[in-house]
Amino acid sequence: MSILCASAIIVAAGSGVRMKSPLRKQYLLLKDRPILAHTLSVFEKCAVISRICLVVPEKDFTFVHNNILDHCCKNKKVILVSGGKERQESVFNALGALSDEEKFVIVHDGVRPVIAPEMIEDCLKGAVEYGACIMGLAARETIKQVNHDHFIQKTLSRDTLWIAQTPQAFECDLLRKAHHKAKAENYQGTDDSSLVERLGIKVKMIAGSPYNIKITTPEDLFLAQNILTGSDMP
Repeated sequence: MSILCASAIIVAAGSGVRMKSPLRKQYLLLKDRPILAHTLSVFEKCAVISRICLVVPEKDFTFVHNNILDHCCKNKKVILVSGGKERQESVFNALGALSDEEKFVIVHDGVRPVIAPEMIEDCLKGAVEYGACIMGLAARETIKQVNHDHFIQKTLSRDTLWIAQTPQAFECDLLRKAHHKAKAENYQGTDDSSLVERLGIKVKMIAGSPYNIKITTPEDLFLAQNILTGSDMP
């Protein structure tokens, strides 16, 4: 096991309404196996990951064991944790399942399967150095801010704008503190970094990958299929 290591929280408790499928999106087939299995396989192969905390709906535990874990996670310990109503609650539940001695934790979306071990390692190295580090993409298009009626209010400078991705890595105590503060104040953030930022902590951003897509719609699934197979896009 690598001297530098962390536990991974893989969040896969969503329902996937925009996928328009009776099956949760994390269980849909991508190439030859479920999306979630692809994601878990990368983390299992990653030397800096000591254990995996997988967050799914509690009623799916048996399905996940039989159809995913038995086929892709045989070399690392996987803890199943019941998901919450919102993603933030799911991560909070997972943090409660980890040991108090845990030093670092990496949070990743279960439906981002096109991730490389090197990206996970880079994110963890950033957390070791800065306390908090996430991956993202620098904005390459012109960004407009609009009102509720979709009229443009202003054009933002893309020089300082990034699109946040996962993985996101943190000192475990720091992320716990951020989640407890958010829960106490009934604050809902859009990612874990936003909760840590509320503590006044500087979060390091490092370059991610345009292939590290979050599968949300049928079009995303098609795109991920082409990325994994190396097929030409239409």
